[in-house]
Amino acid sequence: MKSLRTYAILYLIFLYAPIALLPIFAFNDATIIAFPLTGFTTQWFTELPQIPALIDSVKNSLYIAVITAILSTLLGICAARAAAKYSFRFKRPIMGFIMVPLVLPEIIVAVSLLVILLQLGLSLGAWTVIMGHVLICTPFCIAILNSAFQNLDPAMEEAAIDLGETPWSTFRLVTLPLVSPAIISALLISFTISLDEFIIAFFLTGTEPTLPVYLWSQLRFPARIPVVMALGTILVAGSILLLILAEMMRRRGLRRAGLQDKGGFL
Repeated sequence: MKSLRTYAILYLIFLYAPIALLPIFAFNDATIIAFPLTGFTTQWFTELPQIPALIDSVKNSLYIAVITAILSTLLGICAARAAAKYSFRFKRPIMGFIMVPLVLPEIIVAVSLLVILLQLGLSLGAWTVIMGHVLICTPFCIAILNSAFQNLDPAMEEAAIDLGETPWSTFRLVTLPLVSPAIISALLISFTISLDEFIIAFFLTGTEPTLPVYLWSQLRFPARIPVVMALGTILVAGSILLLILAEMMRRRGLRRAGLQDKGGFL
């Protein structure tokens, strides 16, 4: 047991040490990323708003992430609802096929999408990135929403219909409020994945780079690396906050359904 605990601690240090170094060098008063540190400064953070290309990439990433989160969550609601409520032929193979992007290497997905889009004559841009991100985010949304729909008590929907509600009003007034924590969690997770995703955006972004693609391009210039570190610190902090919020909504949904929390993102 002690060796297992030691292994777990060493693994976590190996996994998160590079992330922990981001804020250290982001506040370091030097353009060279190395020890020893030369002093404390917030200069790199104040330079961020003064880079027009950076601001444009942030706006582009936020636009793509918001649209991706909305589309992925809507598709996830439809798929999870159908899988939980209805029985149809080839149900398991179809759901398994939908979840395939979870295990496919992103480089394969990116190259395949690039070839298909070029063959169709579509120009690369924000919407091609959105299509790629929806493809990889939808399975995550389905995984989150599927358990929420499966844990719903069918008697509640049946009671609403018996009281005169239509199937649509029952879904809107009864079902959606009950699964709303899972919906919010799916929105936050897909937003975070889209905002941080690099490989698909690198292949499909065209002339309007997303933030990760822009950061990759700046690594060629040593003088820009501290600014990249500062921005990376902000992104890591924002991603952690979004994941914490998503996990809180997931647990809130479990408590509302009267279920025991058996693990999650945190």
